[in-house]
Amino acid sequence: MSDWLISLEGTEAGHHAALILAIMAAILHAAFGALQKGKYDPWLTRGAIDLSYGGIAAPIAFFVVPWPEPHMWPIFLGAFVIHLGYKLLLANAYSKGAYTVVYPVVRGTGPLFAVIGAYLIFGETFNAVQWLGVATLVSGIFGLAIYNYIFLEAERDTLGSALALAFITGCFVALYTTYDAYGIRATADPFTFLAWFFFFDGLVFPFIALRRYRRMEHPPPIRPLLLRGLVGGLIAYASFGGIMLATRLDKVGEAAVLRETSAVFAAFIGWIFLKETVGPRRIALMALIALGAVIVEVGG
Repeated sequence: MSDWLISLEGTEAGHHAALILAIMAAILHAAFGALQKGKYDPWLTRGAIDLSYGGIAAPIAFFVVPWPEPHMWPIFLGAFVIHLGYKLLLANAYSKGAYTVVYPVVRGTGPLFAVIGAYLIFGETFNAVQWLGVATLVSGIFGLAIYNYIFLEAERDTLGSALALAFITGCFVALYTTYDAYGIRATADPFTFLAWFFFFDGLVFPFIALRRYRRMEHPPPIRPLLLRGLVGGLIAYASFGGIMLATRLDKVGEAAVLRETSAVFAAFIGWIFLKETVGPRRIALMALIALGAVIVEVGG
């Protein structure tokens, strides 16, 4: 599997595979975000998810994939720190603001800075048409957040801090996107990076969640919470793993932009499952996001 994947790097087939992986990651990341913001406290849900995918990754990392090269250990440490910061910020943002407000700001900030990071680290460049696509996509995402902010009635008192946290979290999205792309390209076997990444990434949040759970006056039942964590863990493998593989196969910036069409899917999930209103203005803004992604892909 690894040899076949590596053979696709830099090829037309690799480009198409990266496109499919990025779109898949967008859909699944929207579901992942809704899962964390949904029924249970976002800190508990994230802890259950990390426990799940960390536990699944452990035997794969130790007994299945090739052992990491010595130079990979500092890279894993960097990824661990960046993702921990991202998860702490996101859980705080979800605790203070509505999903359909927080999520678009996080995802709208990410691609803009990820494209800049891809230029600085990997020397990738976007042409004028692709920059038009980025501007169109980001405008649609922030327009969606502004619309939600204006018309949302719940959680008004904490919405300002939620938006500030969401913006900082979006910067961390750009940081981990470019850093993970660097990491997965630094090892001979991409699945070695993925297995050890998920193992390390699952070490801390279960303990944070457990501490929070024990301090709750009315903690939720543990079995459905763990089941939600298992579902979220499997989604994380396909979402985060998919986008990391996409950045190894093709351009980091393009994959980052395509992944942020997740804001479209997030709006539909918020409407269908979280019972948040979606009207014609939101549909128009979602169409703008999708148009921006198409412009980036066609322009490339």
